[in-house]
Amino acid sequence: MSTRRVLIFTRFERFWHWTQMLLVVSLMVTGFGLHGFHELIPFEMAVTLHTGAALLLLTIWAFATFWLFTTGEWKQYLPTITGLWKVARFYSWGIFHGEAHPYRKVYKRKHNPLQALAYLGLKVVLFPAIWSTGIVYLLYGFWQGLPRASEWLFWIATTHTAAAFMMVAFLITHLYLLTVGHGFREHVKPMLSGFDDVDLSPEEEAYLIKSEPKRIR
Repeated sequence: MSTRRVLIFTRFERFWHWTQMLLVVSLMVTGFGLHGFHELIPFEMAVTLHTGAALLLLTIWAFATFWLFTTGEWKQYLPTITGLWKVARFYSWGIFHGEAHPYRKVYKRKHNPLQALAYLGLKVVLFPAIWSTGIVYLLYGFWQGLPRASEWLFWIATTHTAAAFMMVAFLITHLYLLTVGHGFREHVKPMLSGFDDVDLSPEEEAYLIKSEPKRIR
């Protein structure tokens, strides 16, 4: 295996990542305002901005889901137990004792086992919980006449808020992990340029040099 700089994050992935980040932060700020944590934005404006950001984010998720399945990139999020416990031990113990990260990116697997598991949980559990409850809440005017509608609305709102706080917890953890190891700058650079250090087999290296030379440095 040889280590080369390889384009592993496409232009769409980078656009998806940063746009999603901006919209999620917007939802957090407006959501906290709606719950009375701050008064930076008038309530009516916060509702409008929150709804608009949510609809934009939902649209991006729809395009991203289509992209994942048409390109085969969904396979990057399939969890595996191979190396999972080593990575988990590193983040819970080794990272505080100067140990080297036990996982190195390979051409067909850019996420370590713990990342893949966490991102899969986001995509199949947390994200659907947020947008499904948000849509049902937004459409309350169409079903408010149903029996026990107000009671259902309470639980829908509670689930939406709980999922949102779980998202906040994920973002805090994500930002923290960006500061360890190689440092914040080195962790962020691949999501700006698309290139990262990847271990390549001789066959993969030969293929990239011959067929996709722009993807390898």
